[in-house]
Amino acid sequence: MTWKFIASQVAYATSPLPLGEGLGVRAAGRPVSNGIPSPWPSPGGRGDHVFNLRRSIYRYLSIACLVLLAMHARGGVAFEPTGDELETREQKAFQAAVAKVAPSVVRIETVGGLERVQGVLFGTGPTTALVVDGQGYVVSSAFNFLNRPASILVRLPDGARKPAELIATDHSRMLVLLKIHADEPLPVAAIAPQSEMRVGQWAIAVGRTFEAEKPNLTVGILSALDRIWGKAIQTDAIVSPNNYGGPLVDIRGRVLGVIVPLSPQSADEVAGVEWYDSGIGFAIPAEHIQKILPRLKQGEDLYPGLLGISFAGSPQTGPAVIAACHPNSPAAKAGLKTGDKIAEIEGRKIRRAIEVKSEISRRYAGDTIHVVVLRDEKRMERALELVAKLEPYQHAFLGVLPLRAGADKSGVAVRYVYPGSPAADAGIAPGDVLVSMAGKPIADAAGLRERLSESTPEQQIEVEIRRAGRPQQLKLQPGRLPEGLPPAELPPARPELKAFERQRPEVGTVSLKIPELTNDIWAYVPEGYRPDVPHGVVVWLHAPGGFDQHELLARWRALCDRFDLILLAPKAADPQRWEPMELELVDRLLDKVSATYNVDRARIVVSGQQGGGTMAYLAAFRNRELVRAVAAVDAVPLGRPPDNDPLHRLAVYTTTAKKSGNVRSIEQTVSKLREMKIPVTVKDLGENPRDLKADELAELARWIDMLDRI
Repeated sequence: MTWKFIASQVAYATSPLPLGEGLGVRAAGRPVSNGIPSPWPSPGGRGDHVFNLRRSIYRYLSIACLVLLAMHARGGVAFEPTGDELETREQKAFQAAVAKVAPSVVRIETVGGLERVQGVLFGTGPTTALVVDGQGYVVSSAFNFLNRPASILVRLPDGARKPAELIATDHSRMLVLLKIHADEPLPVAAIAPQSEMRVGQWAIAVGRTFEAEKPNLTVGILSALDRIWGKAIQTDAIVSPNNYGGPLVDIRGRVLGVIVPLSPQSADEVAGVEWYDSGIGFAIPAEHIQKILPRLKQGEDLYPGLLGISFAGSPQTGPAVIAACHPNSPAAKAGLKTGDKIAEIEGRKIRRAIEVKSEISRRYAGDTIHVVVLRDEKRMERALELVAKLEPYQHAFLGVLPLRAGADKSGVAVRYVYPGSPAADAGIAPGDVLVSMAGKPIADAAGLRERLSESTPEQQIEVEIRRAGRPQQLKLQPGRLPEGLPPAELPPARPELKAFERQRPEVGTVSLKIPELTNDIWAYVPEGYRPDVPHGVVVWLHAPGGFDQHELLARWRALCDRFDLILLAPKAADPQRWEPMELELVDRLLDKVSATYNVDRARIVVSGQQGGGTMAYLAAFRNRELVRAVAAVDAVPLGRPPDNDPLHRLAVYTTTAKKSGNVRSIEQTVSKLREMKIPVTVKDLGENPRDLKADELAELARWIDMLDRI
């Protein structure tokens, strides 16, 4: 039995259970960095206590295999090593692996640049890069250069400093290629083929930051393959800005990949940096870097490829049936339509929407893909060239609010008509029922919104209404979603209903817990809640310092009762600040409430003040399939909002105050969101930033009540 066979069997038998995208197994990575602690703070919290039994078993089995290998090298001499000897052999193996790659690991030193990028504070310490071509080409993480430094220096292992030029950037995988003048060919490390990578094998994250003469390293395992939609491998070795841009190597000293911060929920340039030192780290496979190296050497910037389609429902479980095509996108230009089912991409059979996303995400703008779709069981083949950017999508708007519970089951009953809207101009009035659009029947408000996503404000459409039992045909041209504040009074969203006598879930003041998370969560469900009435959800994220539960209930209770809203108020683990890792809390809390109560998916809002408002933006941007609005008080977002999507609307309510320290950033945010065709409602609070008064909070509740507009 060979060592290679033993190692492969151990890795297979002890590989971690598959988890959700980006949520790999957390194990306690062990820093081996010349005894110098990392200057970057650890986020701490619940992740520091998660330990995977398989990881532990694998460690000791792997040590045993190392011993077997040593025995084989000695001619099979039998001996029984002590624990100290095992630890020594393990350390020597790690040191030998790092020694092989160390000549190719260089130190990056920058001068000047921005202090902050999208709210992320940039330090002035050194970072890491990897030599990928002996003629002076080195690759690093794009994160290291987002602050646009005035100059870049590369310090070689022999101490020589060389000025570097940034040649090109891979904006999909967040890599940069640098070029220095090399006096002699630089050493290039061996690459580990992707075909040989196995979940559970040793993975060593290498940097050159603490001491220029010695590399620093942390040890873990390769915890997952094909992460971040097929672009990256994952490790539980501790990674941070100290070793971003450095190599992740195997026990033989071969480069598995280059370490970068990434996130499965966002393609933003600072996405994933919140996970540093958490046991969730990513690396771009070295084999892929070699494939794109010729393009980068030519100075070609690479961008994610976009197709321009949307899917309804969960991408993890939903079928690959197109729910909407973005106007003027590659998909639309190729003739793909709503209802088409994607069957193949580049010869790969497609069953679920998530497989389409994975195939597209791993490719670049300019790449041509071969797609097979089924339309009424007829097979159609198309060649599509992916693009880097889509024109901002503009949601079409008729100008009506629908009745909710108790509404007509064969159409959409009109509750309210916006003055001056296309619906008002066409003569639609409260009490009318919209029964068809473009000749196709309308089942409910959600179906009408989905149908409307196929139109643009420039396209005239035909609708049929029923008034007093008589049908009428109308033509109108949709407008754009409004941004104004709501009227002082609105007609009821539903008629009076008969008493509900069936069993209900818990109502009133409710305490919630999310398994594995330590956060306290308080909720208010209206006393009159009934399962046949859809309720909106407001997730309220407190400002630094926490909140008083009784005061919050006094402010929101009557509004929740009146507008059929469920209020969720989680508490940060540290009352003084929210950690980005706590975004998972918001996701899981919404899932839990949606599974227990009848949730109106057109009225799911994440709200907050100051730091809580920033967290609200993050939660909405990463969960566009579920969250429909952000209500932020004296807060600005981190990162770039995702592009507007035909199926997933997003609206923003924000406040401004002349003397707020955030006023300029808020104004820039509003401008950027409007450029992206995301409607923004701005509330002027006067001179000083503050919380909303009672009448202003009631106005916000009416704004939330109108989010199901059509």
